Amino acid sequence: MVQLLDAHGKRHEEATFGPYIDALDAQTVRGFYRDMATVRRFDTEATALQRQGELALWVPVVGQEAAQIGSGSAMRSADYAFPTYREHGVALTRGLDLADLLKLFRGISNGGWDPREKNFHLYTLVLAAQTLHAVGYAMGIQRDLIAEPATEPAAVVAYFGDGASSEGDVHESMVFAASYNAPVVFFCQNNNWAISVPFEVQSKIPLVNRAGGYGIPGIRVDGNDVLAVYAVTKWALDYARDGHGPVLIEASTYRVGAHTTADDPTKYRPNAEEEAWKAKDPLERMERYLRAEGLADDAFFEQVKNDGDELAAHVRSATLALGGADIRQKFATVYAEAHPLVAEELAWFENYQASFADAETPQGGAA
Repeated sequence: MVQLLDAHGKRHEEATFGPYIDALDAQTVRGFYRDMATVRRFDTEATALQRQGELALWVPVVGQEAAQIGSGSAMRSADYAFPTYREHGVALTRGLDLADLLKLFRGISNGGWDPREKNFHLYTLVLAAQTLHAVGYAMGIQRDLIAEPATEPAAVVAYFGDGASSEGDVHESMVFAASYNAPVVFFCQNNNWAISVPFEVQSKIPLVNRAGGYGIPGIRVDGNDVLAVYAVTKWALDYARDGHGPVLIEASTYRVGAHTTADDPTKYRPNAEEEAWKAKDPLERMERYLRAEGLADDAFFEQVKNDGDELAAHVRSATLALGGADIRQKFATVYAEAHPLVAEELAWFENYQASFADAETPQGGAA
């Protein structure tokens, strides 16, 4: 497993991937920490909004910040990312307003942003479907380069989790990508749990070993080490853009919290496991490194905290300003034209909603 920064924040040299970090300036390295801290603060605020009834659901990312900030930061503007529903950190690196992510979870939009503006696709709620889309897009890039050789070479990153790796779509995607030498990086965040199913139930071997079956390179990286993730992803994207074909990256990390806010992880995993992984926290690891190397001081970390609080306030006000969702509009856009079955279901829904009408409060008493 590739690791450049251990759990204590100590840098280790590595011949292949170390030079990618050596080429970075101090501001960029500090930016990795800033982005990880920003997305964690955003996640905390989004969780609070859901608990207060302002979001229908939320998908936490705590513990996986390094895997997302490292990989997202390695992409060029011309590259294209296909996320699942948890890539909030990648969205930040692509320049999205994080408040836009909450439009989906508030139920007022099927997306929330134009994916063409930042080359960051809409969230995909159907497990593994985005891996097929990613390969198709990558094959399109190949054909664009044939038609217009002067076009800037680009690659695609397909994000998915260990749970999605058990879906047939992932297998089919890798078969097509390998067969057509498509410029796509398959980035699996193995956070050890597919909701309540542990990874060892899904696979008897490390997930990265599957790459050999498709004849493509596979790299396993410490997903809590933002430096290693950046370097490995940078290498893989260069490899794909240069016409060598796909790469599979397995980022070994951990979902510290719940799968979603509708989940209770205490029902299926021990507290000791969570505590062991908290000791490998990606933010604490990076902070130790920055302080030890003299790259950041107390003033920097205080500013990061203040900036995070400002972002949280923006996200909250922007979300509350969205208003409520109009579920009837969803019925109206199922088909291009009116459909009798949809009309029947809408009538049932409206009757159901009417059954919750507040009863008149009795005089002198409470309802």
